[in-house]
Amino acid sequence: MKERTLAILKPDCIKRKLAGEVISRLIAEGFDIIAMKMIKLTRETAGAFYAVHKERSFYDDLVKFMTEYRVVVLALEKENAVVDLRKVIGATDPAMADEGTVRKMFAESKQRNIIHASDSIENAAIEMAFFFSTKELTENNS
Repeated sequence: MKERTLAILKPDCIKRKLAGEVISRLIAEGFDIIAMKMIKLTRETAGAFYAVHKERSFYDDLVKFMTEYRVVVLALEKENAVVDLRKVIGATDPAMADEGTVRKMFAESKQRNIIHASDSIENAAIEMAFFFSTKELTENNS
């Protein structure tokens, strides 16, 4: 059964003009893009999205980073989408990421790591609903 997951191409990915390469890689890995949009996160929106990390030391830096430039938000679909996407992108810290993963190839640091991916099916549903309406996720997606 196909699953859905969310990916965010972060400001460093967009600024460095890597979005096309990353999206091409996701498609080559068998992901279908069912919704996509470019947006500029506000402090409030980024803060709400990353609220789960509010008590962590990196929260303020993360919110600042995610609001410094545009991002591309993607809803993706594939068998085992959540697990497979996390394998394709690699570890949060690019120094720890496997060779050939998106982060190993393109990320500059643990924070500037090119891409966000949902970490569970449950969080994927929550995160997709944060950025996309039900209509955006269902129209033209057969």
